[in-house]
Amino acid sequence: MRKDIKASCHKRLSRIEGQVRGLSRMVEEERYCIDIVTQISAVRAALRRVEEEVLKDHVSHCVEHAIASGDKVDQRKKITELMAVIGRADR
Repeated sequence: MRKDIKASCHKRLSRIEGQVRGLSRMVEEERYCIDIVTQISAVRAALRRVEEEVLKDHVSHCVEHAIASGDKVDQRKKITELMAVIGRADR
């Protein structure tokens, strides 16, 4: 993972960690259910953005390297991994 992407992801994940702690407090304080669900949705969206950033880095680094290497086995492996993770992300 590139250093700038790593730093960006770490920063985003730290914010998400704070959001999740806030959610826990909301549940403990018995806040309005819709407010809790709204915050859960915000956390999920933030996680999706991190996921997208990591996937973009993977494609531009790992997959691109496999393609440039000319190694057909590695190329197929990277593409298969990518398709599997994208398939799981939609669930």
